[in-house]
Amino acid sequence: MIIDYRKVTIYQDEGCVLKDVDFRLDDGEFVYLIGKVGAGKSSLLKTFYCELDIDSAEKATVLERDVDKIKRKNIPALRREMGIIFQDFQLLHDRTVYKNLAFVLKATGWKKRQEIDERINEVLTNVGMTDVKDKMPHELSGGEQQRIAIARALLNKPKVIIADEPTGNLDPETAENIVMLLKDITRTGTAVVMSTHNIPMLDKVPGIVYRCEDGTLHEVKA
Repeated sequence: MIIDYRKVTIYQDEGCVLKDVDFRLDDGEFVYLIGKVGAGKSSLLKTFYCELDIDSAEKATVLERDVDKIKRKNIPALRREMGIIFQDFQLLHDRTVYKNLAFVLKATGWKKRQEIDERINEVLTNVGMTDVKDKMPHELSGGEQQRIAIARALLNKPKVIIADEPTGNLDPETAENIVMLLKDITRTGTAVVMSTHNIPMLDKVPGIVYRCEDGTLHEVKA
């Protein structure tokens, strides 16, 4: 079990965002979080990688860590087992695609140049972007930048990818291609949980669906 939440309550800015959350994520699953703006989707995702604290829980484990009790010094090790993707890509604009990816690998302990080169080529191949290695982020389209962000998330072979509105800034066709790419990644055993407002996407690329609504979270039955 990658994520196991039982009776989790989340506060933000002293207000209760979600109460009594039950949520589970297993290897290779593809999960959507849907709901209106402010319903708690991003807040829930942030608790998975300890950007936001949990107020109370019967159980709250992520990658076998109790995230409601985790020590700050242990959070970086948890995040190294995850890939995190944002709506605004968050690429470093002063360096090439290759150097963006190399920066992450070096920051997470990779030292050998050949191994770094091989891993970068591998993830760029996975997202169909081997030909942009020497380009700057501003030379890429939004869809291309998001593919690089996905490549970055894959670098350390994560057990789970957490994606917060990864298609929010993209046109419909590009958005569908990005979501299909994320779905394909689950075939390797990596789980994906993503928030989205793109409801038609749920029919095009099926997955497990949870809805945030009125301070609660519930699974939407197909």
